[in-house]
Amino acid sequence: MAISYYSFSLTTLLSAQSIRERETKKVGEEIMELLSKPTAKEQSLAQRFRSQGGAKVQEFCPHGTREECLRSSKGSSNCGKLHFRKIIQKHTDESLGDCSFLNTCFHMDTCRYVHYEVDHSGVADHSQLSSEASLSPKVPCPPRLDERTILFPPQWIQCDLRFLDMSILGKFAVIMADPPWDIHMELPYGTMSDDEMRQLSIPIMQDEGLIFLWVTGRAMELGRECLSLWGYERVDEIIWVKTNQLQRIIRTGRTGHWLNHGKEHCLVGMKGNPKINRWLDADVIVAEVRATSHKPDEIYGIIERLSPGTRKLELFGRPHNVQPN
Repeated sequence: MAISYYSFSLTTLLSAQSIRERETKKVGEEIMELLSKPTAKEQSLAQRFRSQGGAKVQEFCPHGTREECLRSSKGSSNCGKLHFRKIIQKHTDESLGDCSFLNTCFHMDTCRYVHYEVDHSGVADHSQLSSEASLSPKVPCPPRLDERTILFPPQWIQCDLRFLDMSILGKFAVIMADPPWDIHMELPYGTMSDDEMRQLSIPIMQDEGLIFLWVTGRAMELGRECLSLWGYERVDEIIWVKTNQLQRIIRTGRTGHWLNHGKEHCLVGMKGNPKINRWLDADVIVAEVRATSHKPDEIYGIIERLSPGTRKLELFGRPHNVQPN
């Protein structure tokens, strides 16, 4: 018994850190904390793009409908989050469950599945009470640099990019493209062949800058090849995680050859050494799907924060894509 005790004590003593080891570890932790702390310049840059008055975001209740929320909270109605309301029409059969397409369904006037709309009742009252409770005298802030920036109306050209002389457009700091890749699937729009994509005159529009290239399916490798051919180094990749109207990850629909795709990829390429704002945004966008090939609006905010006030170009855009510059 004594031998076992002394053996345990010796093992504990040998495994314990010495004073020197503890001091070294403490210094290392202090250095890591110092290096990870944002500099004054980084804090100023982040503050410049922060929404005044806080983020104007309304959170959805995880229970979905107000009835389900009341049931789970045992009758308590103090929930200020957004809820959904079922749309029950004469032809609706609730036993069939929710429509897979929800608010993107093309046949809502005849679809027998359950659809939803946002239930705004009660949210305004709760928001007013919250704002009144937090009222305090505030000193008006001077306009920030980004608020004094003049945005010019959007300009666009409707044309076939395969035959446009892109040299007339000038140079751009950022280019975004959502090409009609030929992914060997039936699509509601025309596509371009791989060679046609490779031969696009993208290099002539940038001496240095960033390109955001949306890719999907088999086009992922082709997109990387195109970036290399056009003179870019792939430096990052943004993932768009798709959600439906009820803020759930999309799991159904024929969106892939073998697996249903719940995300899309946007390759980020860089040419030269452009002046950009780093470390402001994450590389993941979680956003609701809309019309076919309609990308999330959040991508425009990411691009503008990376390169504010510079010339930007979007290729293969549609009327809903036009943005002030």
